Amino acid sequence: SVLKPDKLGREIAQIAFPAALALTADPLASLIDTAFIGRIGPVELAAVGVSIAIFNQVSKVFNFPLVSVTTSLVAEEDATTEMVIEGSNIEKSLKESATYDEIELLISSTHSLDSNGNTSKANTILSSTITESSVEKRVLPSVSSALVIGGALGILQAFILILGAKPILNIMGVNAESPMQSPAEKYLKLRALGAPAVVISLATQGVFRGFKDTMTPLYATMAGDISNITLDPVLIFFLSLGVSGAAVAHVVSQYLIACILLWSLHKRVVLLPPKLSDLQFDRFFKNGLLLLARVTAVTFCLTLASSMAARQGAVPMAAFQICMQIWMATSLLADALALAGQAILASAFAKADYGKARSTAARTLQMGMVLGIFLAVVLGGSLHFLSKLFTNDIDVLKMTLIGIPFVAATQPLNSMAFVFDGINFGASDFSYAAYSMVSVSIFTILCLLALSPLWGFVGIWVGLTILMMLRMLAGVW
Repeated sequence: SVLKPDKLGREIAQIAFPAALALTADPLASLIDTAFIGRIGPVELAAVGVSIAIFNQVSKVFNFPLVSVTTSLVAEEDATTEMVIEGSNIEKSLKESATYDEIELLISSTHSLDSNGNTSKANTILSSTITESSVEKRVLPSVSSALVIGGALGILQAFILILGAKPILNIMGVNAESPMQSPAEKYLKLRALGAPAVVISLATQGVFRGFKDTMTPLYATMAGDISNITLDPVLIFFLSLGVSGAAVAHVVSQYLIACILLWSLHKRVVLLPPKLSDLQFDRFFKNGLLLLARVTAVTFCLTLASSMAARQGAVPMAAFQICMQIWMATSLLADALALAGQAILASAFAKADYGKARSTAARTLQMGMVLGIFLAVVLGGSLHFLSKLFTNDIDVLKMTLIGIPFVAATQPLNSMAFVFDGINFGASDFSYAAYSMVSVSIFTILCLLALSPLWGFVGIWVGLTILMMLRMLAGVW
């Protein structure tokens, strides 16, 4: 049975359920932002929609490769460390103490566990674990590397968005003649100030996912989102800050999340290694560049779709923003299954437990299909009413009704595509994930360029449906 509560089913649920809540919390907070801003006016709603699209897509380009690689590498190191600890405990039960040569042999035997042959820096982790396994805080090079890279990428992202806000908005179709430019530029620059916190918190979440701990990120995310929701009405309406207030509320919440996660991680591992030579930049860059190509390709498709909606005017862009927020918020539920599969698969491959790897892949795919069908039914019957929560503008609501069938019908495709991604990442098959997505995106871009001028708003959603269908088929292949 798909939902059978056996050992594997419970392990998937223990990772996926808190992760689903955490992944859903942030889009829901964005939905609440959208609802508050929609009460200001359709121009402000459309402006913020463009800015959020830009911020999210730039954020994905910087952050997605880091988070995905971090999860896999940390899961592998954590599994390897567990095996070494178990081995050392068995050794102690047979002999009072192990000789130095035996310890070295135990360390060298773990080198064959990495399917990519990435064994650099393992000696530091394993020997320190064996020598003093009772110490709670461990030195894991993958953790330190992720945090250092995350901090640098966050600062770089902030500079790009602040200095390039106006040119980027022009590319998106929001020029000086558009009434959306001023609020969009203001919102984007303020949101950019929170970029370092966003990247570091996501990198830290990747670490916890590698540990198969999704409860800690859930607590941190909930605390941040509650602060965001609380500050929104105060800053937007009571202090009359408008879209600036919404941006400030979001930035404050992101720094709160980052602080909570770093403090929690500090209790478990050493955040920065004693020596810079312990960092594993080569492993991150090798796999990260592949995923960078992948996420750049899909990001270009989504950004192109947003740009085409913006060029059709404030009303189509506002409707597109509402549909896109709901589309992404619900489909991200499947991402929880994907990351559960990724963490379990990476750990299973590190331990050479291929039977568990096959079972995990099959079970998560089955769960993904069930989830997708469930979401399609629920959204198909409720989206007409949900859209009224975000705006009372009649024209925007009419345009939103056009996108509802696409949002609902694509849920099974979205769920399967996300789960296939998790399987590929868990198997460290980053090459196929990158090359297949680039091919899919090229075809999708051609479809968007051809269908949007021909069918307008409908053409954009047909193009996005083609994107998700091809992503799913690439996973099957």
